[in-house]
Amino acid sequence: MSIFRTVLNDSVIFHPPGFYIIGFQTFPFISVYFIFLAFVYVVTVLFNCLVICVIVFNHCLHTPKFLAVVNLAVIDIVLNTCLIPNMIKAFLVKDNFIPFNLCLVQMFVYYAFGTLESYALAILAYDRLIAICFPLRHNSINTLRSMSCIVGLSWAFALGIIAFAVAIMTRLSFCQSLKVFSYFCDYAPVFRLACNDYSMQWSVANFLTFLLLVGPFTFILLTYTSILVTVFRMKSLDSRVKALATCVEHIILVAVFYIPLITIFTIGFNLRLIDPDQRVLSLSLASCIPPCVNPIVYSLKTKEIKIRVLALVRKTKICTDQQKNKPWRVNKRSHKFR
Repeated sequence: MSIFRTVLNDSVIFHPPGFYIIGFQTFPFISVYFIFLAFVYVVTVLFNCLVICVIVFNHCLHTPKFLAVVNLAVIDIVLNTCLIPNMIKAFLVKDNFIPFNLCLVQMFVYYAFGTLESYALAILAYDRLIAICFPLRHNSINTLRSMSCIVGLSWAFALGIIAFAVAIMTRLSFCQSLKVFSYFCDYAPVFRLACNDYSMQWSVANFLTFLLLVGPFTFILLTYTSILVTVFRMKSLDSRVKALATCVEHIILVAVFYIPLITIFTIGFNLRLIDPDQRVLSLSLASCIPPCVNPIVYSLKTKEIKIRVLALVRKTKICTDQQKNKPWRVNKRSHKFR
């Protein structure tokens, strides 16, 4: 196998042609899992596109909250598009080789949009905080312009910090094994294959864990602590129930995204109680399921979206019925005798 060389700071860096992704080695019926993931991907794309279209084409939904929902839907589509087709190609079609540069691109997209997913949930928590804790000033504090700035800053920060993290991977030299034990071109499994010192990459990986999980999740916990304090100060029980009801869909999304990842990282990495193969399977499932669940939860739990989705379905059904019941027009000229 040929190895390309680049010179960096008077030291020779070996960059291989690519890597081999070798997760899921001990599972006998893993093809069934990837057929399931293909279904998950189709649902992810269809439902997230439906949510985006419903919000974009209804001007009454052009509010800060639904801008944050559209942001989450776009991130969900990109995240699963980055993962699932490549996983099917690698493990179902058995084409598990990925070129070096494409490996870095996949690494960047996954971690950038994984970080953005976490930030998107924190942004939705911020929206609920302003709506419940500052109801009289909600329209002046949380404007469409301010929400656009928050979303834009989250994208700029996430893309910038992940670009740096991936760029320093080019400083590593790979001259031994090229087998990445994961379900994609993962950050830590790749830099552990390096021949030279990867202490900088290790420090960045720990920082990314904090950036992806701990920071946003802590912010969400503090947000809901403030929300609960405000809710329990309300005198009317009906007001309490209504306030908490607006948070149900967001709490479900937070639980679906954070609980599996935090559990796997805590038990798998720190306590080392999970088998490596099971960890790969669990992490892949925890990464692919939330983008599929998010639009379904918002479609079913958010009244504004549910009403417009049902109206769209009824309109489509009425148009179909009208086409079916439309009488055939007979061309009288065709029945004339010649």
